Amino acid sequence: MILGALIDAGLDPTYLSKELRKLKIKNYKLQITKIKKQGIIGFHFDVKTNKERKIRSLQDILAIINRSKLSKDIKLLSGRIFRRLAEAEAKVHGIPINKVHFHEVGAIDAIIDIVGAVIGIENLGIEKIYCSPLPHGKGKIKTSHGFLPNPAPATAELLKGVPTYGTNLKAELVTPTGAAIISTLAESFGDIPRIEVSAIGYGAGTFNLPIPNMLRVFVGEAQIPAEKDAILQIEANIDDMNPKLYSKAIRALMKAGALDAYIIPILMKKERIAINLVILANPENRDKILKELFTRTTTFGARVYLVKREKLTRKSVKVKTKFGQAGVKIGSLGKEIKIIAPEFEDYKKIARKHNIPIQNAYREIKKAKLFL
Repeated sequence: MILGALIDAGLDPTYLSKELRKLKIKNYKLQITKIKKQGIIGFHFDVKTNKERKIRSLQDILAIINRSKLSKDIKLLSGRIFRRLAEAEAKVHGIPINKVHFHEVGAIDAIIDIVGAVIGIENLGIEKIYCSPLPHGKGKIKTSHGFLPNPAPATAELLKGVPTYGTNLKAELVTPTGAAIISTLAESFGDIPRIEVSAIGYGAGTFNLPIPNMLRVFVGEAQIPAEKDAILQIEANIDDMNPKLYSKAIRALMKAGALDAYIIPILMKKERIAINLVILANPENRDKILKELFTRTTTFGARVYLVKREKLTRKSVKVKTKFGQAGVKIGSLGKEIKIIAPEFEDYKKIARKHNIPIQNAYREIKKAKLFL
């Protein structure tokens, strides 16, 4: 379905076939068919083989990939996907990873599916992948191990940490191979990011379902190529606390894992002067921060919000100055550097050590050559 969607979105099947031949795998034929599912037209991609039953280990599959003349990036990414798949199978079956024998996923079609998907992504110039939450079917699945619950155990293992939802469809909606590909490649799972769409592709599945059995891909240019995440914003209004204690409270909150903490003067009901204490934190630090908040302040409660963030890609590097090395934070939007910010503690330390104004230390670091 991934390859069908990529072909519909512009991947040249002739180019794909040519690249796949570099794997030196024989006895297969690609069958690409335009097909309609519940009124939607897409491409069905299938690999026809001579019913090969050869069982391969992870080492066997990696050897096939690494001996090929495919690009280095394709080899590395394809290998990552297969290793992730092998790790899931090993955990499910309770065996070492080198003892995993691929049955369904080790056949020719799975190698073509995984390597072909990576070839298509590179060919279309796709740099980042985002995915919607993934659906689970119900019932049981027939496998080489017998009938297993749906989703298959390996699929469930691969999708840990990925948003999923159940359906009433009695079909395997996400396979272990598909789960390995998308969980390895996707940056995040959720809403469609802001992009200017240039192509849309539909990849058809085999089953005929009450809904269009299609995987849809949007290919386009990010409007704002910023990184996205979500953090907690914890707030409390306080009107009866000694102002001298706020600095200690903020230090304790930062030590507990807060990303930032600050106070804002406010005027409350009955014209009472008060402080709005705001804390930003990752969700996993919620309990520790609330404990410190209720211990270090006089508040009776707090408001807790999950807020979305868009941020520059951040990178820390060292620069060389006449005063020695210093740290610099670089903020980039896509490939464009937007901010170069010397680390405050570094230029403060330089100013003290060399007895120079702090702004001079800042300027010296700012003009230094970056070690990129």
